[in-house]
Amino acid sequence: MYSDDAGLIEEIMRLKEKRKAILLVHNYQLGEVQDIADYTGDSLELSRIASQTDSRVIVFCGVHFMAETASILCPDKTVLLPDINAGCPMADMINAGGLRALMKEYPNAPAIAYVNTSAEVKAEAFICCTSTNAVRVAESVDSPEVIFVPDKYLAHYTSSCVKKKFIIWDGYCPTHIKIIPEDILRERALHPQAEVMVHPECTPAVAALADRVVSTGGMCKFAKESSAKEFIIGTEIGMLHRLRKENPDKKFYPASELAICPNMKRINLEKVLWSLQDMKNEIKVPEEIRLKAKSSVDRMLAVK
Repeated sequence: MYSDDAGLIEEIMRLKEKRKAILLVHNYQLGEVQDIADYTGDSLELSRIASQTDSRVIVFCGVHFMAETASILCPDKTVLLPDINAGCPMADMINAGGLRALMKEYPNAPAIAYVNTSAEVKAEAFICCTSTNAVRVAESVDSPEVIFVPDKYLAHYTSSCVKKKFIIWDGYCPTHIKIIPEDILRERALHPQAEVMVHPECTPAVAALADRVVSTGGMCKFAKESSAKEFIIGTEIGMLHRLRKENPDKKFYPASELAICPNMKRINLEKVLWSLQDMKNEIKVPEEIRLKAKSSVDRMLAVK
């Protein structure tokens, strides 16, 4: 139907205007999808934009829990996920029943749920967090101990910055654990002048070798502000597209070419177009769960 990407993009833009839609794209998406975004960002950035937009339709190019978060914040809008099978293995590592059991075991510990969780899990938690604000969120909780689910590595990093007892769920990101210390050491040897930035979903051994442990949003900010001209990036490789685009005078090297999230790569231009054409793959959180989950997300968004 379309002879090239230009034709595809033209039709996407026409339909986006017709549907009064906004295109939110996570930093790990394919470059072709990032390039047509209204906003590209990490979970926190996109959550805030979703809560503030006056568009009628939100096309969320990310994974299922992100579209759910948009639905939680925007019940009056249509939230579309261009590939309904774009899930998150980490989010699947915990369910509401598992969190309830842990809360029963530790009744005095408020539960912090990483946004990489289902709406049902968010509905059980006291507050949500992202990798950007996990430390601030943990500090904001008025308790000497907290439950943290599901990512044990983000929890480990956060607990090293906050003087509280952490009860930690045994979950992890299958993509970030592919980055190993030997990768950082190899890239440092190849690029001795480069700053090393890694995501807090990486293992503690990898984080210990980094110059900065930051979210993808933090990586963008530091890359712009730093006087360094070279960077080694320890996160999903889709991040390098945005970093290179925003900093054409600087060089970015992946810590590992293996750090690819297959779920984040499911969405392409054709699927964005089909989503707008057919208005299908709507993500709608049931109202009872939505209201409970929204309390957790709202507490997170209130943390400065």
